[in-house]
Formats: sequence, structure tokens, C-alpha cells
Amino acid sequence: MRTRFSRENRLGAAKGKIMHYGYIGLGNLGAACAGCLLKAGFQVTVYDLNPALAAPLIAQGAVLATSAEALAASVDHVITCLPSPTVSEKVLRAILPQMKQGASWLEMSTLGRDEVLKLAAVAADAGVRMMELPVTGGVHLAYQGKITMLAGGDRDLFDLHFGAMQAMGDKIFHMGPLGSACIIKVITNMLAFIHLKATSEALMLAKRGGLDLAQAHAAIAASSGNSFVHETEGALILNGSYDVAFNVDLALKDLGFALGFGREFGVPLDLASMTNQTYIAAKAAYGGEAQSPMIAKLLEDLLGTDLRAEGFPARLE
Repeated sequence: MRTRFSRENRLGAAKGKIMHYGYIGLGNLGAACAGCLLKAGFQVTVYDLNPALAAPLIAQGAVLATSAEALAASVDHVITCLPSPTVSEKVLRAILPQMKQGASWLEMSTLGRDEVLKLAAVAADAGVRMMELPVTGGVHLAYQGKITMLAGGDRDLFDLHFGAMQAMGDKIFHMGPLGSACIIKVITNMLAFIHLKATSEALMLAKRGGLDLAQAHAAIAASSGNSFVHETEGALILNGSYDVAFNVDLALKDLGFALGFGREFGVPLDLASMTNQTYIAAKAAYGGEAQSPMIAKLLEDLLGTDLRAEGFPARLE
């Protein structure tokens, strides 16, 4: 899985040079991961279509590039964290002509396997090697440098960038060749969405059964029915903020990938299919930008019963 590297190895100082990364895409996850690279001592140049998102990183020592192309020309390696495969391809084609000889591309966006292999081939035609690097665990863990990193690609690339991954993540897995990481990422997200639907229904049973919701949440967390999602996103439901920094559209994208793998691999995904329908209903009710845990609000609205309790956070820290 992972081993401890010294700070010198993490930064590449054993070779007399601190690695210089470019980071494109400064949304919730991207900003957190770029910040962790800076805290670990890496040189980091950043770019986003919304330059205001770069301000906290610039305050930490990052350099703001004027364009994705300018960033690619100035750094050793490029990391992207973007909202869709279409955007990933557009950015990749823009930066490839500018990337330095020997530069590699680390893609942290959630892509389908076919898209990973397609974009890897585009990069290879330009002499650039790709490593897929989706992550899981939540944005709050990304800010702490404790998110789980799921790498796919050649082992030597994994070893080259292990220091950067160690700066950004707490648990690091090399899943195998390109295309492997996106499968496990989709599986983990599928499970999270199923667990979120399950914890919503469980909390509603507790409420309608007359239980104190804070006590019910704690009892479930100490039981065989516990899950990471119950402990974290369940708390946001009880607060009423639902704010996990991950929206319904992204959940539907990931569930679509999961259902596609189910068809490809001949695996019936009954729970994923039902959960997908719940997210379709949530989008119709609240819009695609609504927070993912708002699938619980569908049940609250249907039954005219809220799931509020005192002492739960509005956001995960």
C-alpha cells in the first residue's frame, strides 16, 4: 500500500531538485490537494478559470499561471482535477504541446475506464505518460492530507510521484495498470451513495419510532450497521446543512459509471439502480447543484418529518 519516505525523498531533494507541480482545477477537492502539496514543500503553480479560487493558495506560496498552457510550460508535471471527461480532454489537448520533455500527467478527476484509456493514448501520442489518481474519503479529509488515493498506471510513475501522493493522502493504493483505479473509485462512490440512502431511511425510522435522533445516530455508529457515511454525512443530515461539498449531478455521473460497469461485467446492481433513481428524483426536486445528502430531504418532504438534532456540524472538519 504505502511506506514512509523521508522528507528529502518526498521532495525529490535526493536528486538535487524539488519537484515542481502544476495544478489545474481548484474546486473543493483540487484546492485542498494543491494546498497539501504546498504545505509539504513542493513548488506549485496553479490555474483555474476562476482565478479567485487561487487566492488562498497564492497566500501559501503558489504561483498563479495566466493559462493552462502557460502552467504546462513552466512545471515538471501537471495534475488536473476537473468536473467532467469533456473538460479533461479539452484541457489535456491544450496543455500537451507545452509540456516539457519527460513531464507526466496525473489525472485526479473521476473518469470512466474507456475515457482513461482514450486520454492516455492521446497523451502518449504527444510523448506524455499518464497516471490516473482518483481519490475517495471526502473533501474534509483532503484538506487534512488524509484522503485515500487510488493510483492506476505504470509502477515507475507511481514511485516517481509517491512523494506528492504522500503529501496529499493518508492511504495510497497502486491498483494496477491504467483503468484499474477508475473501477475501484466508482465502486467506492457507489457504496457511499447506497450507504447514504440507507442511513437516511434508518434515521427516519428512528425519528418516526419516537427515538432521540442524537442517541439513535450514536447507537448506530456503535453497531454492526455503522458506516463511514453514517458517521459523517449522517451528521450533516441531522444538522440540516447537507453540505458535503459534493452535488447531485456528480453523484449521478458516478452512479452512471457504476451501472455501466455492471452491464459490462455482467453484474446486476439492484441497490445501485434504486439509488440512482433516488438521485434522479433529488435532481428533479432540488436541482443538480443540490448537495448529495439531500436525498434524505426527499424522504423528509414526503413524510413531512424533519431529521434535525442538536450538536451536529454544518460541515465536516
